[in-house]
Amino acid sequence: MSTDNRPLSPHLQVYRLPFTALTSISHRISGVLLSGGALVLVYWVVAAAAGPQAYATASSILSSLPVQVLIFLWTFVLFYHLCNGIRHLVWDVGYGFDLKTAQRSGQIAIGAAAALTLIAWLIALV
Repeated sequence: MSTDNRPLSPHLQVYRLPFTALTSISHRISGVLLSGGALVLVYWVVAAAAGPQAYATASSILSSLPVQVLIFLWTFVLFYHLCNGIRHLVWDVGYGFDLKTAQRSGQIAIGAAAALTLIAWLIALV
């Protein structure tokens, strides 16, 4: 059996996922990333409970620039998951399924997550 003339099915390298699919995948990935961030939060709380030396070590680790950047990104992931979760709740009620509204609500979720992240960090730094 020769299969030389058969067309190949599209692969992810040539297929562009729709925006709504990307936001759905991002929502799932953000849930996983939140679990990792929660472990860092648990480390910080356990270090605080373990005594001043453990807390000082944890504070020096968590206040380093690379970790601060990761915490900033984690904050964005937290707010993205929150905003997109609200979007999913609206869908559960039965609204916003048409393509234009679904795309617009995804854009709003990303924009709101960015705004909430900046607001949270500005408040935390004051």
